Formats: sequence, C-alpha cells, structure tokens
Amino acid sequence: MTGPLPLPTALTELTGVRYPIVQTGMGWVAGPRLVSASAKAGALGILASATMTVEQLRAAVREVKSRTDAPFGVNLRADAGDAGERVGIMIDEGVRVASFALAPSKELIARLKDAGIVVIPSVGARRHAEKVAAWGADAVMVQGGEGGGHTGNVATSVLLPQIVDAVDIPVIAAGGFHDGRGLVAALAYGAAGIGMGTRFLLTSDSTVPAAVKAKYLAATVKDVTVTDRVDGLPHRMLRTEMIDALERSGRAASLLRSVRHASAFRKESGASWPQLIRDGLAMKHGKELNWSQVLLAANTPMLLKASLVEGRTDIGVMASGQVAGLIGDLPSCAELVERIMEEARLTLKSLPGAD
Repeated sequence: MTGPLPLPTALTELTGVRYPIVQTGMGWVAGPRLVSASAKAGALGILASATMTVEQLRAAVREVKSRTDAPFGVNLRADAGDAGERVGIMIDEGVRVASFALAPSKELIARLKDAGIVVIPSVGARRHAEKVAAWGADAVMVQGGEGGGHTGNVATSVLLPQIVDAVDIPVIAAGGFHDGRGLVAALAYGAAGIGMGTRFLLTSDSTVPAAVKAKYLAATVKDVTVTDRVDGLPHRMLRTEMIDALERSGRAASLLRSVRHASAFRKESGASWPQLIRDGLAMKHGKELNWSQVLLAANTPMLLKASLVEGRTDIGVMASGQVAGLIGDLPSCAELVERIMEEARLTLKSLPGAD
C-alpha cells in the first residue's frame, strides 16, 4: 500500500488498520461503498447496520469483503430485538470490529470478545466509559457536543481528557475533527485516534446525493443547530424546512406528522405498530417524551433517509457535526486520509522543540 507512513497507536494495534482514523457508522451513509473506500485508504470503516435488515447486513458485509481485505467494523444498536442475530452474522463473516451507539450489555460484550471481535462502544459521559471499560470493552469512542446526530452538551476538548484519565483502554476522540491538526490535538490529549462522520459523508465515495452534499458544503457553523423537536433528545443537524416546521408545530400537528412518518417506516421495514412503539420508548433513554416524540424516535431513520438517500431535504433531516461549517470540498476517502496524515506530519514537525 502506497501513501504516508503508518502511524502506530493503540487503536491501529488493536484493529489492524494503518492509520488512527475511524469512519463512523452513519445510518444511510456508511454503506459498503464508503466503508470499503475508507478501509482501503487505511482507516477503520464502520458499516451502519441500524438502517439495514438482517439480510441486507449480511449482503453488505460480504460486499465490503469482496472489495477489500482490510479490517472494517459494523455498528449495532445494542437495544435492537435482533441484535443477537446480527452479532451472529458478524461472527460468521469474520468482521473485525463491533461498535455501538448505546452501551452493549456485559453479556453481549463477552460474546463478541469470545469470538475475537474488538468491541468499541460510543459514549458521551465519563460514567458510561467507566461502565463499559469495566465490562470488558476493548476501546471507547468519545463524542463531544460538536458531533452530529444525538449529542451531549460537553465539548470534546473538555470531555476527552476527562475520559482518557478515567479509563485504561484506548480512547477514540469524535466530535469536531476533520483534518491533521485535529488528529495531532487528539493524540496530545491522550487519545489513540479520531472518529469522523461528517467529513467522510462529504467525500466523493459517499452515496449521499450531490445536491444534499452541496447544502452541507454551503453551511456555516451557525447553520448547524441542536434541536430536541425531532425525538425529544438533543440532535445536532443542519437547519432545514423540516426542523423549522417541527419547531413551529403545535402538539396536534406534530402528532399527525409523526403518525404519517411512522406509517411510512412501518411499511418499509415490516415492523408492527407495537414494535415501533417499543423501539421509540427504548430510544428515549429515560426522558419524558410525548406520543409524537415517541413515534418520531422510532422512525427518525425515515427522516434521515428522506434527505440522505432520496435528496428530499424539504421533508427530511440532515444529521451534521458542527465541523460541516469548516469543510469545503469532496475528496475521495483515499485523498482525505492521505491529506490528514500529511497535515498531521507537518503539524508535528512545526511544533516548538520538534526535531
């Protein structure tokens, strides 16, 4: 493999990738094309399985394997009713890494580790990192408030060193990263690498429609907002017509819109109404949600699909890290990773006292 020299860290040693960069598992975005391109570029590509059926997941894993022999991972919903079946596919297909947006159970971590799969949950608080570390997680990804999608209110620069000091497993920094300077900063904080979502979404290998990518590229940092009107939880995304409508709507209008979206999701996924309600309640994380928010929590993937797959930004939502306001081009994954590693090398060389 040509390109910059490897940069060994605890992350690269754990996963077998060349560079300490993770392409995160974004629903509707992190499919076989983007994941295989990321993996071939030397990063750790992560398939997003929450928006796939079980059969689609197996096909996606096999497609990535047909495109590259580099290590890659799969992101799972720990609370999904078929999580065990999806883990079985990962074991059967020899997937290297399992990542989670929510903390997996101690038993699920043990099953994955027994099969030789590296377990990397994502967390947004110190106590969650300590819990999964105690349960045997191999590493943890820490997302600060700058990150896209569901997010917290603590900045990465505050959250990251707190968690690095709290656990003795590798920590991956996410939320606000897009270049080599950020990689060097994360390593200086004690992280073993960085995770990036929005930066990989905005590549030529991403399947997101060109018109939607153009909206991301045109956004300033002030165009990336946090709202709880989608599903009751803080969600970082680009401001769209849908977000404006949700924030203007009264409860009755919100409930009607939620039922309509939930019905569409039920038809596509084959899920029953009771299953949608159970999923919505499971996703509220102890928050008090009204029925409109419960339904939206269950079918938020459809709102994302409308924009990120169908290009309908007028009726969809666009999860986005705040860093979208700093991104202005669409390199390939190979070009992006090479650029980041070269920037990191030059940044390290320019530091006072560097040889």
